[in-house]
Amino acid sequence: MRNKISTLHRETGVAWDATAKLYEDSEKSDIEFLRDGGNNLMEPEQRILADLETWCNCAIHLQCAGGKDTLSLLTQGAKEVIGIDISQRMIASAKRRSDSLQANASWYCCDVLDVPKSLDATGDLLYTGRGALPWIMDIQTWAEVVHRLLRPKGKLFVFEGHPLDWIWDTNASDIRFHVERNNYFTEKIVGGERWPFPFLARQEDLELANLRMHERQWTFGQIFEVLLNVGFNLVHFDEYPVPYWDQFPNIPKEILTRLPHTFSILAERK
Repeated sequence: MRNKISTLHRETGVAWDATAKLYEDSEKSDIEFLRDGGNNLMEPEQRILADLETWCNCAIHLQCAGGKDTLSLLTQGAKEVIGIDISQRMIASAKRRSDSLQANASWYCCDVLDVPKSLDATGDLLYTGRGALPWIMDIQTWAEVVHRLLRPKGKLFVFEGHPLDWIWDTNASDIRFHVERNNYFTEKIVGGERWPFPFLARQEDLELANLRMHERQWTFGQIFEVLLNVGFNLVHFDEYPVPYWDQFPNIPKEILTRLPHTFSILAERK
């Protein structure tokens, strides 16, 4: 089973290498934004992590992509950040950002389920942000990795798309079930149809047939169960009516905001 999961993650990583072009194109503007004290975390994230400078010497960001959110954790108050991603191009892009800023940051390219043991018990904060969990094919091993990377009393912070958004039709003008992806409890694996393949399809000289992505949704029950089982205490949980990206462009805001589209979890390692 682990070999199969590793294969799925590697195939997804190849596609993220191609997606990295979008992050590379924004390097200059991101560097200027961060140099000016910009913070790319969303308002609930900034509010919940408002006291970061008082307790976080090291923040580890799993699935860090191009590092803009990782480096925003320094703006938020962390003294050091570590970014981890499966895409070599993403890590290279993140490093160019931090080098330009002379930021206290280091970067590792690996599957998040295979983070080096040398990082065990080094994090005061383990951060995983928007659009991360659906690309993980083994939520139990993910929780075990998070646990071993944190120091005792270290905190996990998750800010993620709400699992209910998996079942809604992104092209509709009101809230309705997706024709195929309409089961909250499904364990079916799909492949980046909503993102990032629409972006990849616009790139020239890119053979989409050579790219395979693997994405699935996790229920709140599954997420909370693994966190409690590996040794976390729940400190905070909340849901928000604001999406973190514009996946419902045709639904009026007054309808869209009647449902949750993002959530946050803060948990402490026992």
